[in-house]
Amino acid sequence: MLKSMTGFGRFEASQGDRKVSVEMKSVNHRYLELGIKLPKKLNFLEGNIRNELKKYVERGKVDVFITYQNLGVGNECVRYNPVLAKEYFDCYSRISEELGLDNDIKTSHIMRSPDVVTIESEEDDEDIITSLVIKAVDGAAEKLVETRQAEGRRLGEDLIEKLDRMLDNVAFITEKSPIIITEYKEKIVTKIHELLDDTQIDESRIAQEVTMFADKVCVDEELVRLNSHIKAMREAIAVGGTIGRRLDFIAQEMNREANTTLSKTTDAEISDRAIELKTEIEKVREQIQNIE
Repeated sequence: MLKSMTGFGRFEASQGDRKVSVEMKSVNHRYLELGIKLPKKLNFLEGNIRNELKKYVERGKVDVFITYQNLGVGNECVRYNPVLAKEYFDCYSRISEELGLDNDIKTSHIMRSPDVVTIESEEDDEDIITSLVIKAVDGAAEKLVETRQAEGRRLGEDLIEKLDRMLDNVAFITEKSPIIITEYKEKIVTKIHELLDDTQIDESRIAQEVTMFADKVCVDEELVRLNSHIKAMREAIAVGGTIGRRLDFIAQEMNREANTTLSKTTDAEISDRAIELKTEIEKVREQIQNIE
């Protein structure tokens, strides 16, 4: 199934007083980039979370926001850091001495210094936390994938419509190209008759001129390759999976053939169709940038 790189997912998992909420959103990116924001208490799980997400996502920039709550009564306590308090006291004393100021340090000053007194949660069960976090991550990732798949279906339908219009343009150019050669030959013969009246016309010279012109404007190879690329892209979309890079490469090759076709033609109608073809290819390339 075709998947977009744009999506959103949210999930909550709880057990007793513990609750984990996970929210994630993704946008297009050339590779897989994971940005995980989680409480300091859960830092030990970052590696597990990254490995878990790689089961669901292969490309895109994914931002993950995780919160954890333990609402149990009496699970918080005050922590005092005596080493840090002593360092603050020594520092304040040195400032007073060096600047010749009264040493008016009070206990309250030391307590308000950063990280001297902190409120921390008591030790929690890491196994329970890990289980909850992974469950919430899986749930949010599944929701994310669902939205990416839904968007992918819409992208796929739009791409098929554009490919159909491209096929119409290629078919028109394929049908029109031989007519240009015939018209060119008739134009040469008519011009010679106008210039030379009834003088004998050198058919071999005309044939040579027409052949040179045909070689110059022939786009048969380009049209065959365009048809092949369009078919390959349709097949890839039908199969789905992580095909964004492949589709981008095919689109580049399409653009190359369309450019060559446009540069060779001398016919106004074919030029218009080649320009339409290039326009559709550019639209396809823009859409492909958001496919995983």
